[in-house]
Amino acid sequence: MSRILIIDDEENIRLTVKACLVAADYEVDTAINGEDGLERFQTQTDPYDLVLLDMRMPGKNGLEVLKELRQQSDVSVIMITAFGNVEDAVSAMKLGAVDYLRKPFTPDQIRKIVGEVLERQELQAGEAREDPSLMQNAKALIERRQFVEAKEVLNQAIAAKGVQAEAFNLLGVIAEMDRHLQDAQKYYRAALALDPSYEPASANLARTAQFFDYKRKGLRME
Repeated sequence: MSRILIIDDEENIRLTVKACLVAADYEVDTAINGEDGLERFQTQTDPYDLVLLDMRMPGKNGLEVLKELRQQSDVSVIMITAFGNVEDAVSAMKLGAVDYLRKPFTPDQIRKIVGEVLERQELQAGEAREDPSLMQNAKALIERRQFVEAKEVLNQAIAAKGVQAEAFNLLGVIAEMDRHLQDAQKYYRAALALDPSYEPASANLARTAQFFDYKRKGLRME
């Protein structure tokens, strides 16, 4: 059974996320802030498989906690963040976060992102099926920061057809992590041109568009 640690100063978020994951048969612990989370992480004899970490907390914020976790372990970390601030989300990914979950979120979204991250761990450990999909390979490569290889696999996926919208969206994510936001938007628009109902690309395009709007006005997204 996979072990998960939730670090969030908002009690309702902790309880909601824990309930969703316990119902999906995960073993879940919670921490009320960054300091508490680091202490729980360090004192466990049975290591955690995944950490869900709030971006903004009193005391040590999420980025500070993520830096300390990275000094100690290669545990997978999903950041929990509000709608705004693409800069912090990109910074977290560069520090080693494997994904991020935007508030507000649904129980299905929580279980989906956790399941995908844990499945990618199995792929990296060689425990997954013998013929993993191109998309799963690409996600595993992105998680390991092998962006050149990931782009090659995503281009193969586009040529193979059937998952082009998801592939273009992931190309946008890679571009965004490289701070090429205009290129990222082009990929998100390409994904939506292929599938106008593809929600991840729609959300990413809206978020980056808001960033550019705030930048134009000389404001910072909160």
